Amino acid sequence: MVKLPEKQSPTITSDGEISIKKIHHQIVIIGGGAAGITSASLLLAQNDSLDIAIVEPEEKHYYQPGWTMVGGGVFQVEETVRDEKDLIPQGVTWIKDYALKLDPDNNTVLTKEGLQIEYDYLIVCPGIQINWHLIKGLKESLGKNGVTSNYSPIYAPYTWELIQNFQGGNAIFTYPNTPIKCGGAPQKVMYMADDMFRQLGVRDRTNVTYCTTLTKMFFVKEYSDILDKVVAERNIEVKFRCNLKEIKADSKEAVFDLTKDDETVEEITLKYDMIHVAPPQSAPDFIKESPLAVPNNPFGWVDVNKDTLQHNRYPNVFALGDASSLPTSKTSAAIRGQAPVLVANLLALMTSKPLENRYNGYTCCPLITGYNKLVMAEFDGYTFTPMSSFPLNPIKERWSMWIMKKHILPWVYWNRMLKGQPFEGNYIKFMQWKYKK
Repeated sequence: MVKLPEKQSPTITSDGEISIKKIHHQIVIIGGGAAGITSASLLLAQNDSLDIAIVEPEEKHYYQPGWTMVGGGVFQVEETVRDEKDLIPQGVTWIKDYALKLDPDNNTVLTKEGLQIEYDYLIVCPGIQINWHLIKGLKESLGKNGVTSNYSPIYAPYTWELIQNFQGGNAIFTYPNTPIKCGGAPQKVMYMADDMFRQLGVRDRTNVTYCTTLTKMFFVKEYSDILDKVVAERNIEVKFRCNLKEIKADSKEAVFDLTKDDETVEEITLKYDMIHVAPPQSAPDFIKESPLAVPNNPFGWVDVNKDTLQHNRYPNVFALGDASSLPTSKTSAAIRGQAPVLVANLLALMTSKPLENRYNGYTCCPLITGYNKLVMAEFDGYTFTPMSSFPLNPIKERWSMWIMKKHILPWVYWNRMLKGQPFEGNYIKFMQWKYKK
């Protein structure tokens, strides 16, 4: 069973001083999401005597890749959530609290409730921070009058409500000026919305616009080329280098900074009837403000070696997932590739052996291009080279990959990934498609 500590709050001594409760664990994991649970499960599979604690404040655990499907009306939001207590591996201590301050010089984590956790080794994987406030007027506008985002389980159902009740007009979908989790998500929902508008008979009186700060549709050229064709065939207008900075809810206007070819910036205002916003994102503030962050980096990612996942300045600290500095896409699939490497290298460090395992940048972004169509965009995030776990060319829209996204990947997440089971693609390596230029 999961070991829950008693609630540990600071106490006041007789002379008025604050007494902070101190505890110690061999391995402390900050974050009980996909990265934290997977790492703990893999560690225990190698050595079930390890003393591991997970610091995680939330009682609910979400399958976040499912939120796009909620916004597209394929899933109910309830299908994407489980109780955290049922997912934390047996024998792991769950510290139900927020990490507040990291002190790697003294191997301690201070929590919101005043608990001081000392560790021998630290794994940092709290996920990404959604910065709604960086777009003026967004927080106040979300979830009503046509403003939505699939980047929260609170608002994803409203996305579907807007899509199925759309009567025509301007439908805008945005991509921000920061790295984000699942870089394809802002346009996945756009293609499903476009499909539904056609089915409802309102597409001929609808303008669909994709406003992205990027200079192309996707990071990997081969997949970007497919998406260029998709937006052209669907008559979707794309505005590159276009950053949303304000929502004017009263007039239903979105204000953007559009960077021109000569690098001058023009402010433009677009009317919307619905707008799906991918918000700016970063590492959580407690990481940004800690010695673990990449120096002089505005996003505050945990500063780790891209091959070994070991911190570049604190050898007993590792990180993976969305909050790490790993220069690849921030997806659950990336975590699937990162976690075994991190675990192997951490165990090697604990036994004074060299860190020989290397993360190759593998990630995957299932690019939904419509209902029943999907490009399974697997690639090396370090070289932006297409890869595939299947004996199929991934640079193609496929119905079979839609079935994989809808039915198989959620099951794999709950029943294999979080339980530390090996990556399924490893079983058919000899059959896998190989990229040829």
